[in-house]
Amino acid sequence: MQAMQRLVLLILSVAITASAQGPAAVAPAAPTTPTPAAPTTPTPAAPAPTAGTTNITGVLAKAGQFNTFIRLLRSTGVATQIDSQLNSSSGNGLTVFAPTDNAFTSLASGTLNSLSDSQKNALVQYHVLSTAIPMSQFDTVSNPLRTQAGSSSPGEYPLNVTSTGGQQVNISTGVVNATVDNTLYTGDQLVVYQVSKVLLPMAIAGTPAPAPAPLAPTKTKGKTPASSVADAPEAEASTDVSPAPVRVVTGGGVAVVHVLALAWVWWGL
Repeated sequence: MQAMQRLVLLILSVAITASAQGPAAVAPAAPTTPTPAAPTTPTPAAPAPTAGTTNITGVLAKAGQFNTFIRLLRSTGVATQIDSQLNSSSGNGLTVFAPTDNAFTSLASGTLNSLSDSQKNALVQYHVLSTAIPMSQFDTVSNPLRTQAGSSSPGEYPLNVTSTGGQQVNISTGVVNATVDNTLYTGDQLVVYQVSKVLLPMAIAGTPAPAPAPLAPTKTKGKTPASSVADAPEAEASTDVSPAPVRVVTGGGVAVVHVLALAWVWWGL
């Protein structure tokens, strides 16, 4: 028991002594040399976004129901041509008349398959004007309009557009009559319209004019055609009529007969 008391007293004594001396001094930390930070390479700023380019097939795909026309645009290369024209700084823009899938279905069976590659290209180009024309300006255009298919001369690729106050636009190709049913897209360089029918040009689907009837042979009054004379066997015989010699014989009867015969021959000539 006494030993325990001595231990406690010893511990208390040590604790009192330590508290009187204060906290032990802490040795200062050794100075550290700062490591220079590695230079950072500035990240280049991202380029400013450019304005979106117009894509004709994208416009039609967004509108829907133009799958056949899109397929023709791509297979003929006209889609790439149109996009290049739109992204060029020059030009007056483009107007595209887009037939719906139902319009192509309404064509006579085998119409597209019967066309050559060049004719398909011309057919698609016939739906494109080299100027962007808003709906309100169709009543001021000069017909026939020239399309990108070529000449607007009769029998080639003329396109006539009429409008009643910008409310309804009618299109005539000389083969079909169609109407503009909707405006699909309007921009500074491109206007796209939905049309009710496939625009078939005269140069591809026009009915050829009938051949003129042969002229009837001209008949000359009082004369037989030379061909008939040549075919008639009797024409080969000589038609030379010489007057019979007149023999004057004393006696009134015989003289009168010969004179009458001579008169008859001359009358026949």
